[in-house]
Amino acid sequence: MIDKKAVVLFSGGQDSTTCLYWAKKHFENVYALSFLYGQKHAHEVELAREIARKAGVEFTVMDAGFIGKLGSSSLTDTTIEMDKEMPEGAFPNTFVPGRNLFFLSIGAVFAREHGIRHLVTGVSQTDYSGYPDCRDSFIKSLNVTLNLAMDEQFVIHTPLMWLDKAQTWALADELGVFDIILQETLTCYNGVVADGCGECPACKLRRQGLEEYRKRSTI
Repeated sequence: MIDKKAVVLFSGGQDSTTCLYWAKKHFENVYALSFLYGQKHAHEVELAREIARKAGVEFTVMDAGFIGKLGSSSLTDTTIEMDKEMPEGAFPNTFVPGRNLFFLSIGAVFAREHGIRHLVTGVSQTDYSGYPDCRDSFIKSLNVTLNLAMDEQFVIHTPLMWLDKAQTWALADELGVFDIILQETLTCYNGVVADGCGECPACKLRRQGLEEYRKRSTI
């Protein structure tokens, strides 16, 4: 490995925390970059800060409040009741339009200013909840665009792209951070730490993955 530094887009949830520790395994210096984008559960940023502190990585928060003002989503608008199931023929209303596009673009500028070429994000096409900006084709396309836009050679790493949630739990276990993911991360769309509310789509996906991993690991 030539480059020693990486930026992880970090929310303090299951996926990004797994990616944070994946990055610590593969890079000498890791930077955690979080965003305030108008999310209702904005205290996730403070939880992320604490996880980053324990992990011994530099933590930065970016104000990206404009994202929540551009489009409508139940994650940013308190007047919208959250979808509990995937709607047929439409995006779930937890989709925040442009979120990963902006996060990765801001992350690339941050990386460039710190002499970093590697960006890490926890998106997954296997368990992507119907979000188009979690797909591999989008990531590959944006990677090319960012390189052209700044005449750089960024590499966007997606360690979870082809993993389902059970495999993501397995990776956390392999990295030695299973208990941290289980007890300290915030995946819940309603802002409840660890096991979460149990009702939102993120909690259901997380719990199903955990149950499946435990089942697989005892076979």
